[in-house]
Amino acid sequence: MSRINVLEKHVAELIAAGEVVERPSSVIKELVENSIDAGSTKITVEIKNGGKTFIRVADNGCGIERDDVKVAFLRHATSKVKVQDDLDSIATLGFRGEALASVGAVANVELITCADTEEIGTFYSVSAGEEIELSDTGCPKGTTIIVRDLFFNIPARQKFLKKDVAEGNAIAQVMDRIALSHPEIAFTFIRDSKVALKTSGDGKLSSAIYSVFGRDFANSMLEVDYKLGPVEVKGYISKPESARPTRSMQTFFVNGRFVKTRTGAAAVDEAAKGSVMVGKFLSCVLNIKMAFSAVDVNVHPAKIEVRFVNERPIFDAVYHAVKSALLTNDERKKMELFSNTVEKPKIEPFTYSTVKTVKPEVSHKPVSHTTPVFSKPTQKPFYERSVSVNDYKEREESFLKSLEVIRNDEIKHSTKLDIFEEESDTLKTKQAFVAESEAREEIIKPVISHIDSQEEVVTNPGEIPVQIPTEDINEVPQKQVLLNDAFEKKTEDFKFIGEAFSTYILVEKDNKLMLVDKHALHERIIYERLKNEANTFSQMLLMPVTVTLQKDEYTAALENIDLFSKASFEVEDFGNGTLLVRSCPQYLDSADVESSIAEMACYLSQNKVDIFTEKMDWIFHNVACRAAVKAGNKSKTPELMDLVRQMLENPQLKTCPHGRPVCIELTKNEIEKQFGRA
Repeated sequence: MSRINVLEKHVAELIAAGEVVERPSSVIKELVENSIDAGSTKITVEIKNGGKTFIRVADNGCGIERDDVKVAFLRHATSKVKVQDDLDSIATLGFRGEALASVGAVANVELITCADTEEIGTFYSVSAGEEIELSDTGCPKGTTIIVRDLFFNIPARQKFLKKDVAEGNAIAQVMDRIALSHPEIAFTFIRDSKVALKTSGDGKLSSAIYSVFGRDFANSMLEVDYKLGPVEVKGYISKPESARPTRSMQTFFVNGRFVKTRTGAAAVDEAAKGSVMVGKFLSCVLNIKMAFSAVDVNVHPAKIEVRFVNERPIFDAVYHAVKSALLTNDERKKMELFSNTVEKPKIEPFTYSTVKTVKPEVSHKPVSHTTPVFSKPTQKPFYERSVSVNDYKEREESFLKSLEVIRNDEIKHSTKLDIFEEESDTLKTKQAFVAESEAREEIIKPVISHIDSQEEVVTNPGEIPVQIPTEDINEVPQKQVLLNDAFEKKTEDFKFIGEAFSTYILVEKDNKLMLVDKHALHERIIYERLKNEANTFSQMLLMPVTVTLQKDEYTAALENIDLFSKASFEVEDFGNGTLLVRSCPQYLDSADVESSIAEMACYLSQNKVDIFTEKMDWIFHNVACRAAVKAGNKSKTPELMDLVRQMLENPQLKTCPHGRPVCIELTKNEIEKQFGRA
């Protein structure tokens, strides 16, 4: 039996670091939360290569005194918790004292800080948990932390990191949530030398929402401000008509900390009943303020899950806050009518006259040209006075004469080469016309000769001779029988018996009697064909549609951009969590494009492959149901046999789109049991 060993210090630190620092976004979250706790009003975050090679977090907070710099990188060293009772009412974002120690254990870290009480700053560097340098430096008040080569000493962890784009989007999502939770702080997020996010820090949540999600999302929000007992709810919710197909845009904060709470989501959904369509969810950015002692944040390693002492007050406060906001701003949707009337333009006709203009004298002989000059007539415009037919004819003749004068003048000044080229083009046109006429005549000749050979001549346009087939009518059923025999010979793997009740196809195959519902089978065949050929029914949008997504959905959409094209959507990256849609399926209304893309992106973030939305599936179902052969209608034998053949060739055709079976099998043994033969 192996003996129990005490792990060495650096091994224990690596294990502990893995619980806190999972990926670059975890580093950003821990460092930015420390900057917020330091009382900063401006925080700048810069990353390169998704944060794998370079991270910089700079703030103007209180800084760290020189004597505390080394201690700050020790595990469980913190200034936010001193005694056990402090854990019962945690008012800061950080409190465990593991962030700097964990980051320093898996990366190269440089700390530049200057406290309010000091005049000279301090530079401190750590590599894989080992101290490298401690010296004086000049720097402004505040703290700057630079992290390089994350997980350089843990290759196993490094290879599990995602692509730079995915890691960068994860960091962007962390920055979005922090910016929304603290609108009083001016955040700047620089991604690969480009500013990806910048908030004003004016303390207004609406400004932060505008900076994070854009103008359209911010304009669709309603303000929420409600207090119920010790619980206060502030923030914004979306208008009912701007509801989304998923809950991905629901963001909750508890005392300024981003959390995932089912209680808040359930309260919002309950309050939205009767105001939002079924299957739609309100977007929200809500901050729940309550006593620190009434919530436990020391539950999850990432501190994104909390436990309430009593969930009922939270549910009631959020419910009434959302409900009151919806009722207060309950306005009937107004129809916008656009006028089709266009002001009549003031048209004033022009008359043509020729004036001889001479160029100024130069070293060579001047050349004269004849050009048309426009002059306004003195009479009224033509639509304000009555004009006779003769006036129109005279005006037309005058106009044609003017054009002829201009044309003759152009021909006079043209070179012989131009004339030859014009004649050559005219000759080619005539030759082409003659050739086309001869070809057309050859095609028409047999038709004319056939008409001439007819004995009857139509003298009255209302009487049209009808050609009666010369073949015997009795021969037609015989041809149908031969056609059926051909189908039976072609499909030797099953035997077609017939059709029952004009609905069910009876087929014998492998000692089994198969009863096939022709409507259900045909409906499933059409449904599959519509889904497979969906990309052929695409239309360009007159104005591209922008769709704002959460960063995790945005990342999943970019990684599977080809799946959108299979669904007839032309989607491209518009940057900063936004997709640009240029085309959509023809059967989809332009107003549903945004919700469809949001729903598909949500499916992709959940690792689903079939991303067709519920609306698109509903359209496919209805089209297939209406186009399929109806039960009770008479069908020809070849049609029924072709349906059976497709069912046997495609094993996935087991149920219709609604889930009903398309075929029921009865074995020969089961039938014989009913007759007492087995």
